[in-house]
Amino acid sequence: MGSIVGKAMDENMKKNQQFMMKNQEIMLVRQIHMQNQMRQRMAAMQMARARDMFQWFGAFYAVFAPIAIAGAKRNKGLLAPLLPLTFILGYQYDLAYGSKMQRMRAEADRIMDDEKWLLDLPHGLPNLGAIEAARIKQQEEDRLNRPNDIFL
Repeated sequence: MGSIVGKAMDENMKKNQQFMMKNQEIMLVRQIHMQNQMRQRMAAMQMARARDMFQWFGAFYAVFAPIAIAGAKRNKGLLAPLLPLTFILGYQYDLAYGSKMQRMRAEADRIMDDEKWLLDLPHGLPNLGAIEAARIKQQEEDRLNRPNDIFL
């Protein structure tokens, strides 16, 4: 009688262990995908900000270059620093109080929709097998690099 109960308990325990392992695997895969999506969104925001900065600097140089060329004839060098400071002030005002964040978010959305290939990881998305292999390799290296008490 006892062996029948013990056998049933063993089977239930094995099923429970398999269920827990499968559940952990699903949770890990979901976590990997969530982290990847967050990384992609952060990268898209950084790219959108960099593109916006380029547009501002492009506008600055488009305005400043003709003025600098014309000003070289008259030597009005004291007024030249006001132009870049005005652009910097305008940029900072737009970032702090304007619609810059909405424009950057829209650019990030466009990057994620139209240029998703820019956000891909080298060697693709990590999977459970690759993570487990790296963990085992690290354990093996730690075991081999551990100092022995014999030589101390």
